[in-house]
Parts: sequence; C-alpha cells; structure tokens
Amino acid sequence: MIEGLIRRRILANFSADPGVVARILPTPLRPKLAGGRAVVGICLIRLEQIRPRHVPAALGLSSENAAHRIAVTWTDGDGREREGVYIPRRDTDSVLNHLAGGRIFPGEHHQADFTVHDDGVAIDLSMRARDGGASASVRGAQADGFRSSVFSSLESASEFFRAGSLGYSAREDPGCLDGITLHTDAWKVSPMSVDDVRSSFFEDTQRFPRGAVAFDHALLMRDIPHEWHSEPELAVGEPQRGP
Repeated sequence: MIEGLIRRRILANFSADPGVVARILPTPLRPKLAGGRAVVGICLIRLEQIRPRHVPAALGLSSENAAHRIAVTWTDGDGREREGVYIPRRDTDSVLNHLAGGRIFPGEHHQADFTVHDDGVAIDLSMRARDGGASASVRGAQADGFRSSVFSSLESASEFFRAGSLGYSAREDPGCLDGITLHTDAWKVSPMSVDDVRSSFFEDTQRFPRGAVAFDHALLMRDIPHEWHSEPELAVGEPQRGP
C-alpha cells in the first residue's frame, strides 16, 4: 500500500456517445452512463509525499501524472455489478513511475514532459508523451458555479466520480488489466471553469468520430491525503467492435 498527498487533481470530463465508447472497451466492461451519455476524461494529478506506509513523508516522492479514463461498469465472476474507470493510457514525468509501473506497483506509465503554472487559483497545464502517443492540456481556474449537461449538481458529479475510485489500467498483456483503488477520507471536489482543454486521445477521429465526444465540465481537488491499494488483475477480452 502507498500513501501520500494529492496536491492538485484536475478531472476534465467529456460526455460521449455510449455506442462509440462501448466499441473501444475490452469485454466485459460497459460504459457507465450519466444523463444517457458515457463519461470519459483526463485526470491530471500532482502527487507528493508518495511512499510506503510508515515511511516519513519527508522521504516521499513527487510527480506529475496524466490518465485518460472512461467510467465503466461490469459484472464480476460472482455476478455482482461493479463500477470504476478503465484507463487506456497513463503518462508521468517520474522515471521511477515509468520503470516501476506495471512491475512493482499497478499501472504501466509512459514517460512524458509536463509544463505547469499554478498560482493556487489559475492553472495552465500541458503534457506531451515522449513516445508521441498522447498529449493533453487544460487552462482554467477554480470557480464558484457548476454547469454540466449530464449532472444536475456538483454533488451528483462528485458522487459519480467518488464511486469510480477503482481503476483498471491497460498493459502490454492485452488479456489483463492492472487494478488500483484510491482511498481517502477527505474527498472534496470544487468546480473549475475551463478556458481551453485539449486531448489527443479524445480528438482522435479513429476512436471518436466527429460529434461523438464533447467537453462537459471540470472538477478540481487540492491537498487530499490518500492511499493507493492494489487490486487483483482483471481478465478481459477483445472490444465488441460492432457496426
């Protein structure tokens, strides 16, 4: 188990055509819907004081990280309905995360360069993977009001994402996903106004035809103590491509 501090976490969320999303999900995953739409997005997170439990915080590590995410549900082997997020790609500026991800702890991470300007209110962040496989950026600031086409309130959005704290990440072995759960007793999100947001993953028209995905809203979290718990791997099959 790993613990630390979420210094800053941006959830830039998009609404998407459920049929399009279903065709890129490995079975048995299905899109988790809100307002009749699939919910996909980018998690841009700065982690600090990351270390094994009982190690002093001063010895912990810091990193900037990005994860492209899709809210999902599935039925497990015992017939129980589960929910979480599918993470087709993770990127990090940490060499340790890159080398150890998928080996020592769950989730394979690609190396990326991050540029961040954060004055405590306004944020301008960009990420570009060194292998050219992904890029993302967001510019905005903490806001007072919340607006969304799929959530009726900030509270409903908060609960939707809190319930999706279990993440399954893609790995080199296409038949298996790495599992990890975020635990915190200090969950709190604030609305974020966004002036500009980009994602090469969601702008890829081979995955998302024009009109199939649109930016919806962003949420911001700051200074959240947390733990990461490893979960058993999830066996998956090929996506159901469909028409």
